[in-house]
Amino acid sequence: MAITHAAPIDARTDHTRADHTRADRTRGDRDRGIDLVRACCIVGVVVLHAMMVGVTVTSAGPVFENASDGTVWIAPLSWILQVMPLFFVIGGFAGLLAYRRHRSHGAPASAFVAARLHRLLLPAVVTIGCVGAALAMLTVAGVPADLVAMAGFRFGQPLWFLGVFLLCQALLPALAAAHERAPLRSIVALAIAAVLVDVLRAATGVDALGFINLVLVWTALQQLGFFLADGSIGALSGRVRVLAGVGAVVVLVFTWWTGVYSSDLIANINPPTAALLLVGVAHTALLSLVRERLTRLSARRRIAFVTDFVTRRAMTIYLWHMPVLLAMAGASAAFALTTGIALPAPGSLEWWFGRPFWLAVALTLTALVATVFARVEAVPTPIASQSRGRITVAVLLGLGAIVALLVIGTTVLTAALAVVLILAALLLSAETVADRRSQCRAPALVHLR
Repeated sequence: MAITHAAPIDARTDHTRADHTRADRTRGDRDRGIDLVRACCIVGVVVLHAMMVGVTVTSAGPVFENASDGTVWIAPLSWILQVMPLFFVIGGFAGLLAYRRHRSHGAPASAFVAARLHRLLLPAVVTIGCVGAALAMLTVAGVPADLVAMAGFRFGQPLWFLGVFLLCQALLPALAAAHERAPLRSIVALAIAAVLVDVLRAATGVDALGFINLVLVWTALQQLGFFLADGSIGALSGRVRVLAGVGAVVVLVFTWWTGVYSSDLIANINPPTAALLLVGVAHTALLSLVRERLTRLSARRRIAFVTDFVTRRAMTIYLWHMPVLLAMAGASAAFALTTGIALPAPGSLEWWFGRPFWLAVALTLTALVATVFARVEAVPTPIASQSRGRITVAVLLGLGAIVALLVIGTTVLTAALAVVLILAALLLSAETVADRRSQCRAPALVHLR
């Protein structure tokens, strides 16, 4: 056994090389078909939330409501636009490939987590800070407190995704190791645990138990993406994949027909149920069958332009689409109050006729806002701290900020608290002067042959 000493690694040089590698991958080595699907998922989320906005004005003042509550159209629409399971599958696909590239360059798992934390939380801290400032201005302007509180609540609702996705990405190195050791056992264990949580929730009537599935359901779907990334699903025959997809849909229909799960797939997300696992299996089977066609389709110039636009601004679009929708709702109410023109009641024929225009405006304004704030998402990832403990604390602080907004509600104070916690998380995850000095004093790397 020979022992050789490696040349010291310049962290800044290695980081610069990683930036060039990332840029090259963005230009030519990305899976364009997967990027197209991710872009469609983001657009689908914006469309779904835009459809849920209901604004009317009564003698008591503006009324903002969820236009889908108690309607018959939300269930069939949810079967088209409930794309979150697929989004987490794609997150697992892209995450595993990125982690393996990271590992092949000798970087530790903590550096991968730090990079993911930066990519998710830096755009979030800007959005949360802006929304907190907007809520403060609304309060000073004399807007009724209940309307300000409603705006904060609506803004915070989609943030569950940010918290859960951050947790899934932070756990990805450990889950990837489990996948490499025992792929089937690891995903089956998560799926069975998710079903058991649903059974326990139904048996006890304690709905809060369902929030355990925030971890189990979404990590299981991420794990499903690992199979897509390592080629296991693609290696199956087309017939097997068709049977898996159709079988998942049949079981899903049976569960809502018998009352086990709601036919409204949006209702199955808060808290998440194992029904979403069936949705994920169906989506993944379909994706694997049409993946080559999607790759060819993604090469078309106009489609490639839209895909690139959304891909480079994915987190910015997700974070800003709700403030845009809230601003549109407020502007609609102000228009009705100042002009005396009545707004159509949600679900009415006039309301449906106006939906195409409403959706077009929502998508256009979201794209414009994302263009302005996308530069935040494009800020290069700093060199990660060498301390696993610091990275762990950073993840917990980031999660704590999101949980505070979800549980307490988004107010001026909670937004300020979240900004402080996220900034602390970002600072902790980055390399410090002490880290550099420690690295310079560290002994040469040892390779065993």
